[in-house]
Amino acid sequence: MDREFDLIVAIVNRGFSDLVMDAARAAGASGGTILHGRGTGVHEAEQFFGIAIQPEKEIVLILTRSDERRKIMAAIAEGAGLNTQGKGLTFSLPVDEVAGIVHLLSPAQNLPPKP
Repeated sequence: MDREFDLIVAIVNRGFSDLVMDAARAAGASGGTILHGRGTGVHEAEQFFGIAIQPEKEIVLILTRSDERRKIMAAIAEGAGLNTQGKGLTFSLPVDEVAGIVHLLSPAQNLPPKP
């Protein structure tokens, strides 16, 4: 089954979301949503005066057309340095249905349903 949209998720250290979005926009993404989180992985804890702290993360969500996904993900990996250890990760998820994305839909898809 062909799907029209994918969700790209990028999880990066705090302060790197602008690099992710700049790279994604340059590759054709129309925008994204940034959420704040906290890492809990084995390598995430850092010591600060003997107290283990978890570094803050930024989660970038980008809904994109499926045929643009690879190009955007490659640009994010390159632009935000995700191919180096500890810089973050990106992955995509299939999206079955979408509502409220008028700017990404074709004019024919924006028509109201017929009664």
